[in-house]
Amino acid sequence: MTVTVRTALDPFGSDLVAEAARLRALGPVVPVALPGGIPAWAPTGYDALRELILDPRVSKDARLHWRLWPEVDRHPSWHWMANWVGVVNMLSTYGADHTRLRKLVAPSFTRRRTEAMRPRVAALTAELLAALETEGAGGRTVDLRSGFAHPLPMRMICELLGVPEELRPGAARLIADVMDTSDPGPEFAASVHERIGTVLGALIEHRRAHPGDDITTELIRVRDEDGDRLSDEELLHTLLLVVGAGFETTVNLIGNAAVALLTGPEQLAAVRAGAVGWEAVVEETLRVYPSIAALPLRFAVTELTVGGVTIPAGDAIITTYAAAGLDPAHYGPDAAVFDAARAAEDHLAFGIGVHRCVGAPLARLEALTALPALFSRFPAMRLAVPAGELRHVPSFIAHGWQEIPVRLEG
Repeated sequence: MTVTVRTALDPFGSDLVAEAARLRALGPVVPVALPGGIPAWAPTGYDALRELILDPRVSKDARLHWRLWPEVDRHPSWHWMANWVGVVNMLSTYGADHTRLRKLVAPSFTRRRTEAMRPRVAALTAELLAALETEGAGGRTVDLRSGFAHPLPMRMICELLGVPEELRPGAARLIADVMDTSDPGPEFAASVHERIGTVLGALIEHRRAHPGDDITTELIRVRDEDGDRLSDEELLHTLLLVVGAGFETTVNLIGNAAVALLTGPEQLAAVRAGAVGWEAVVEETLRVYPSIAALPLRFAVTELTVGGVTIPAGDAIITTYAAAGLDPAHYGPDAAVFDAARAAEDHLAFGIGVHRCVGAPLARLEALTALPALFSRFPAMRLAVPAGELRHVPSFIAHGWQEIPVRLEG
């Protein structure tokens, strides 16, 4: 019997660059252990990840195609994964079910509808910057994440979903805990699972009683009028996905771009001089610091061979966006260096193919509104701590900072 040696992924995501390099040295696709010891395969470069994402023989439905799905209940340290692959939404379905669920959400995030949100994004940006300026007056340190990068996309997605003010803190905490992979214990996983039902269940109850012009009301209408298109479970879990993908990823995009510029004065100077555009900054941030470093899970429907490595049918695959963006075989020997002039727009940070993120246009709009306004208003802004003291969010999934302490004045 052959024993597969698996490399354990750091559940805290402490050094994603170094981890990607270590895995890449082992081969194009390597066996890894996720928090709790969950076995999976990790593509370590751009080409392998792209091939797997686009392969129709790779599924996202654990219930249908993960050989170990029946064992999850027997492994308490695996229960956290059920909050990712045990839910039923367009992130965790395959084929016709995925197409059906995606069609319910995608119309709310077309480029035309996103463009119509521009004035509201600009207004919220101005409001938050004014509050940040007041808080940071006199040289006081402020947290750029909690004061700006987080509330902008959070308020936008809550307005789109019709989340009342009293439910917003609970929704934000829920998504942060879903992303937290540092504690694979069953108690934490059970708490997250329970709050998916209570927090989002309360949103559904509120919008049933007070319908409005929002995504939640529309999904409730579909559920109540045509249950064949959306079940109660799918309604709940689709809201979980839209809330999480609609703001957490943009929080990290804005925060990561800001840190990249604050720690790269030559990059910031090029932007200020007009030699590099903000679009290039955003795309390079998505390549080097993708908001989602790795996403669980996909599954081999049949036996697959990628990069000369065979993945057995029923095995799990982790999609490694951070490793793909840092691949020197695709982006050159300096792939790990942030260089907005690189203009590498073929990154996979928003996915590719049928599962490409429907919220990508909104994320870009928010970042391209927030970042120029932030650096224009505070030209002397600087980090208040050495860059090495910034703490990564406790996750191998999310890629961002717990806090970004800055001083707004020189």
